[in-house]
Amino acid sequence: MSDADESPSGGGGLVAGADPENIGDQAFRSDQWHGRLPEMTYGGALSFLRRRYTRDIADADIVVSGIPFDMATSNRPGARLGPRAIRAASTGLAELDAYPFGFDPFDYLAVADYGDCFIDYGHPTDAVERIESHAAQILANDAQMVTFGGDHFVTYPLLRAHAAKHGPLALIHFDAHPDTWPDDEGRLDHGSMFLRALREGIIDPSVSVQIGIRTHNDDCGFTVLGAPWVHRNGPAAVLEVVREQVGDHRAYVTFDIDCIDPAFAPGTGTPVAGGLSTAQALEIVRGLAPFDIVGMDVVEVAPAYDVSEITALAAATIAHDFICTQAVRAGAPFDPVGLT
Repeated sequence: MSDADESPSGGGGLVAGADPENIGDQAFRSDQWHGRLPEMTYGGALSFLRRRYTRDIADADIVVSGIPFDMATSNRPGARLGPRAIRAASTGLAELDAYPFGFDPFDYLAVADYGDCFIDYGHPTDAVERIESHAAQILANDAQMVTFGGDHFVTYPLLRAHAAKHGPLALIHFDAHPDTWPDDEGRLDHGSMFLRALREGIIDPSVSVQIGIRTHNDDCGFTVLGAPWVHRNGPAAVLEVVREQVGDHRAYVTFDIDCIDPAFAPGTGTPVAGGLSTAQALEIVRGLAPFDIVGMDVVEVAPAYDVSEITALAAATIAHDFICTQAVRAGAPFDPVGLT
């Protein structure tokens, strides 16, 4: 197939002369890390952003994975279906150059979809060990993880695996809730894991920032930028605080989709009014390129409560734009026009 045949049109269609029998389903059929082939947005095998669905990741820069676990949820269940919904919502983002970046991130990064971590629903107490082992296998290949939950508890074993490789981490935490409520040994709770991670020494609250919080709890040493503060001061001020607090420390980004107001992201288990808009959240995420981020996740997408897939689309776009920031770090040219 010629280069011209591989170029998508503005609607994801084909140029004249392309053979439709030799394209499509690139998640399974493509043998190339870089670039992309045309797909029907509404059809084809699903992977995140149509990337190769493989566990042969020796040459991957970023590995996408799902953690379909929601047995630590305190309110509405259903986030176990989040990875599937986010993959489906990502198809429209896989067609054209990234906005506002103006490049194809897959010209600069080899991105694989590793599939999902298998967790036996009949043995929920094995979840920590299974998720941590799953992440460790990926990190052993020196790839950066982008992970989809699942409820927010999954970030705890992910942090354990990342800290085992990189040491104690700064946390850049987007959420409506601080998730530092106390718990007891062995408890599975999506509202307490960051206090546990702090006590284990795998995150350092003195160089961490929580963004969008709008529930009360002890700050536990974190710098907390509540949602009203973000509304008053704006994304640029948020990024300035992140720069001051995180600096050059290695960091992990965790994005609970309920950081976004339920007007924009209703499909989640514990919605709280007064959150960030999708536009505010994306502007902050797009500003993370200067930081040394070793991994990130997007969690708490519960599609049963979604409306027209807007929550899944927000989650997919957050992950897509984060990948673009890593392409910038890999050398992609980016003039941040439209971000100011």
